[in-house]
Amino acid sequence: MTILVGSSPLRRALLTALAAALVLVASYALDPFRDFQLATVAAYLCATAGLTVLTGLNGQLSLGHGALMASGAYTVALAQDALAGAAVAPVWILVLTLLGALTVGVAVGAVVGLAAARLRGPHLAGLTLGVAVVVPSLATTFGATLGGEQGLPVSAAAPPSALGPTVPYERWQVWLAWAVTLPLLLLLTNLVNSRFGRDLRAVRDHEVAARLSGIDVARTRVVTFTVSAGCAAVGGALMAILTQVASPGSYPLTLSVFLLMAVVIGGLDSLAGAVWGALLLVALPDLARSVTALLPFPPAQAQRWEGNLPTAAFGLMLITVLALAPSGVAGLQRRAVRAVVERRYQRRVRTR
Repeated sequence: MTILVGSSPLRRALLTALAAALVLVASYALDPFRDFQLATVAAYLCATAGLTVLTGLNGQLSLGHGALMASGAYTVALAQDALAGAAVAPVWILVLTLLGALTVGVAVGAVVGLAAARLRGPHLAGLTLGVAVVVPSLATTFGATLGGEQGLPVSAAAPPSALGPTVPYERWQVWLAWAVTLPLLLLLTNLVNSRFGRDLRAVRDHEVAARLSGIDVARTRVVTFTVSAGCAAVGGALMAILTQVASPGSYPLTLSVFLLMAVVIGGLDSLAGAVWGALLLVALPDLARSVTALLPFPPAQAQRWEGNLPTAAFGLMLITVLALAPSGVAGLQRRAVRAVVERRYQRRVRTR
């Protein structure tokens, strides 16, 4: 994703097509469980990419993106229930529910963004934290509609018959998740490289200077929050489709905190950091299970370690990144690439 910055729209489109080809090859090479994990990375990537644009590129701190993911998940579940008796093909039900999740996320983001446009720093964090607390609790308050603690079932999207009868379900999940995520990333990359992208960075760097240069600061903040919320809702919708359930336990307050920590560790100043953050969100719990399985713990103690080890690892990584590499993993990646390019250039100069 780093090489997309500053490139032309055509080059970005070609690189997105290359990424799609790599995902396609990986879906055939991986086993079913790893395919499911790859699809989960795509779902998280929608949310981390939107959060990177909001927090990293526009400077608005959000602690409520887990709740925005929940809004997309419940929209899919409710829309599927509403369309259950309609004579609509399953693929169109899938498209309509995803569009519905995007619409709800944009609407919620616009409302919260209007309120957040006047807030800064801890006040904005407090507002989004309130959203993260309130939205999951609505599931228990309106249990008859939203299913209470058990949540609502989400029907599995079966592979279209055009793909053939032998396509494994997990491979179809990968194709579905990345078919939504990659175009979304392309749109975000074009957005942050456009004039609006320069405006949102200007607002982040100095609001007074941005206002004096003719930028509508309030409008920029609201639009950015709306775009970010829409991305999070799409990520939540994909997660509900992958896990086949929309429940408050899947989108707790800690998810919002983990999303923010993931984009900080990955790198706030580019969408490449969002990719690293999504990978961490999926890889760390799996790594914790592997480490716990190697330790001679009783089952109860092993379960506690498995639940707490990812949190501890996230915390340690966050402290290390803030102390040693504030630009995150993506910044280290850029530095390494730059060092390799400079070394090759110096070798060419010497040989001449």
